[in-house]
Amino acid sequence: MKKLAVVDKNNCAGCESCERACALAFYKENNPDYACIHFQDLGNGKFKNLTCIQCGKCARVCPQHAITQNPKGVYMVNKTLCISCGECVRQCPMHVMVLVPGHTASKCIACGICAKACPLSLLEVQES
Repeated sequence: MKKLAVVDKNNCAGCESCERACALAFYKENNPDYACIHFQDLGNGKFKNLTCIQCGKCARVCPQHAITQNPKGVYMVNKTLCISCGECVRQCPMHVMVLVPGHTASKCIACGICAKACPLSLLEVQES
């Protein structure tokens, strides 16, 4: 299975580089809210990366069956089938499904753009 992994869970600086790279790549917007990766501020200068764990909950709740798993184990959104209802966004346990106004839902496809943008090299795409 291919997925984005957090290599070092203790050193995220909360710089938003990963979020901005994702949003710019897929929406041409420098808006971290449009990213399929986020981080949580734990306080005291500590942050936790939130990434798609490829659990499939989004696929199970999609009324249009627009989210399917590819042979590498990555769940993908079929943009022609997606009706932008937002059910997948509401059910995502990691809060990394995105529904940008005027677009269909999107999620991490383990492309590695965020990993390349991380100045601390905390992220990587792994095959398991």
